[in-house]
Amino acid sequence: MNYMFTAGLLVTALAFGLTSCENENINPYDYAAKTDTITINTGDENTVKTALASYPTGSIVWSHDTTLVTSFKVPEGTSLYIEPGVHVTVSHDSQEEDKHPIEIVALGNLYAMGTADKPVVITSDTGKPNDWGGIICGYNCSEVVLSHVELADCGATPTESSMSFQNKLFKTTIDGGVPAFHFCNTNGRFAMIGCYLHDNYNDQTYFTGGKGVITGCTFADSGNSNDGGEAVNVKSGCTLDVAFNLIYNACTNAFKLSDGGVEKNFASKLVIYNNTIVDCGWRRTKNKKGGNVWLEKGIAPVFVNNLMVDNRYGIRQPQKDGGDIDNSILAPNCLFASTDDVVKQQAKDYSMIVWDDNNKVSTSPEDLSKLFVNFAQSDKMNINCESDDVAKGAPLAWNSGWDFHLKADAVALSGATSSVARNFVTGLPFFGMKKVKWVDSDNDQNYYFTAPMASAFFGAFGTK
Repeated sequence: MNYMFTAGLLVTALAFGLTSCENENINPYDYAAKTDTITINTGDENTVKTALASYPTGSIVWSHDTTLVTSFKVPEGTSLYIEPGVHVTVSHDSQEEDKHPIEIVALGNLYAMGTADKPVVITSDTGKPNDWGGIICGYNCSEVVLSHVELADCGATPTESSMSFQNKLFKTTIDGGVPAFHFCNTNGRFAMIGCYLHDNYNDQTYFTGGKGVITGCTFADSGNSNDGGEAVNVKSGCTLDVAFNLIYNACTNAFKLSDGGVEKNFASKLVIYNNTIVDCGWRRTKNKKGGNVWLEKGIAPVFVNNLMVDNRYGIRQPQKDGGDIDNSILAPNCLFASTDDVVKQQAKDYSMIVWDDNNKVSTSPEDLSKLFVNFAQSDKMNINCESDDVAKGAPLAWNSGWDFHLKADAVALSGATSSVARNFVTGLPFFGMKKVKWVDSDNDQNYYFTAPMASAFFGAFGTK
């Protein structure tokens, strides 16, 4: 709950880039014309109020469903707040004259304040991967909160006219698409809580700096057969707790971890635990990097309690310039295999495998139906298919009806450790959230975010 608040006036900025359609889809800058729902200058310290909350001076607030017809920039020094239940639709056919894709570029701060019952949804109007860029944050973006956000259809390739490229963010050359979410400020903070990222054409997330907590999220159907795609891609400059997430069908790796990057003197401190990773690494055609986790360029993570099921390889590193294995903690984990190929490719003697005797590893194919409460693989499942085609062995499309809780006698229920030292034991504070004054307790949200303590089962869910 919030304990201290400040309030102020919403500044009208940039009157372009948004369209409106009756009251359910209004231009969120056009508050003066909507005094039935918005009160301006009420005398309460120049507060601007929506139906749900009051916001600090200088904020941009999206309180209604919104359609983006061009890229949107959160200016440096400004905060964008997206209220619970808001649906942001990216118009694929309303791109710029040179056809560069729409992006959300956060040079300032961003708070997408969804809840489990009222998520914030940001998707394209066609529902196809590669329809728009994604959320690209600037070097002075101090805080980002993505709480219960559905983020989909991202990963389009920018042009030299794209807002991210013009602000020298993420790419210095045009050689592929952008991630769905990119954060780069080593001195900044971000949280991803209960999010659902799916059907994004390249990496779901890419981090080149920052303190962050990622927990309770689902990453489904990442990447494409030509360029690959990671669920969580981390370089130097990061201090992260990543726990209790589900990763399904990441094209290349569930986790690609590296101490390469722009922050040459800041080794990343990564604590990654109790995640469930299923059917990853199947479609990588350019190289044979991954499936579960790929360690390179001196990275030394804590990587424990993870349940890794039918992924292309085990824990792996390149033959040259690999991870700092001596200073890593890479066990206990549970590597489960239901086919001969999976057994072979996560075994101790397989090429580039990082082995630890304290991991549980299938030595022969096990019965997948005895692991999860409700999950189905294709009958044609082929861990090495290198294709998007289910008929050739690719994973089935994500099914929201699946249940990855463990069955009562599942092998993954025991053997994990509850002794995991998190980076942020008391949580990360987000002071822009603290300044929001909610009208009632039903919508009030904490401004501290923390990953839960480790559990003694493998994976994210345990039993029901």
